[in-house]
Amino acid sequence: MPLMNSQYEAILRTYASRQAKSRRELEERLARIQKKIPSLASLEASLSSLQAEKVRSAVEGDQKQKKRLEGEIARLQKERGELLEAAGYTLKDLKPSYLCPKCQDTGFVGQEKCRCFLQAEIDLLYHQSHLKEILKRENFRTFSYAWYEGEDREIMKRHVMDAELFIEAFDREFQNLLLLGEVGTGKTFLSNCIAKELMDTGHSVVYLTAFQLFGLLSKAVFGEQREGITGQQAYPCLLDCDLLIIDDLGTELPNSFTISQLFLCVNERILRRKSTLISSNLDMEALKNTYSERTLSRIISNYTIRQLPGSDIRIRKKLQSGT
Repeated sequence: MPLMNSQYEAILRTYASRQAKSRRELEERLARIQKKIPSLASLEASLSSLQAEKVRSAVEGDQKQKKRLEGEIARLQKERGELLEAAGYTLKDLKPSYLCPKCQDTGFVGQEKCRCFLQAEIDLLYHQSHLKEILKRENFRTFSYAWYEGEDREIMKRHVMDAELFIEAFDREFQNLLLLGEVGTGKTFLSNCIAKELMDTGHSVVYLTAFQLFGLLSKAVFGEQREGITGQQAYPCLLDCDLLIIDDLGTELPNSFTISQLFLCVNERILRRKSTLISSNLDMEALKNTYSERTLSRIISNYTIRQLPGSDIRIRKKLQSGT
């Protein structure tokens, strides 16, 4: 469902609170610095005055005066840096610190919502806080090759390397992933590894099982007072997030609605050049028979496809623990 006004206002209040905290911390820090370096205030005032004079000289076309002022400004800036360093500070300490430097904790870059704002919407709509708890347990640092043997282990190492390359090139290249494999071979775990790395670098990630995805879209399209509204209109994050993860495709009950919605979602994200990661227990033939040749064709031509090796890790863990 789209954000209600109260939810939207709650996000804006969070940003206002962040900005207030940033201003308060800066004022307190500047007071400490001023106490330690009494001469800093007059130096800053001189710099501001010289900067204003430099602008006037540039407007008036007085290049000689402009050059003289630039030299004086450079001298004072050097003096300021030396004073700060001697007192254990840097120039960065004179500026506010932000949780999101890109939007400076406003939630917007120009007229566009910042990635962090989009992620805040996702947190509300898709309970990402729960996903974040899972990602503390399932990430590259906790990934183990111990459950893969022989050639399977080498294959899995290559797939993990591919996942790391996917993350490294995420902002430079448009790419999508399709992970295939039997139940319990690590598809969801590897998806979570990718999700965590991208979320940690400020990217917006929506993770949904196929059952959840089509359930949300069904409610949006067929629910009360939803006539004429498409799933994409009701859930814009599905199309706008940096990465959409559709886990366990094929575990839902396929019908004409799910088939058409999957194509629309996959196709629209390709057109928008937004990355998608799909995992499925089905093989390529089963995917074609279930979701149509048209959908599979779009996936084949736009996705990197990886077949994960091995058998059900969860069963082997259970047997080994003896519980």
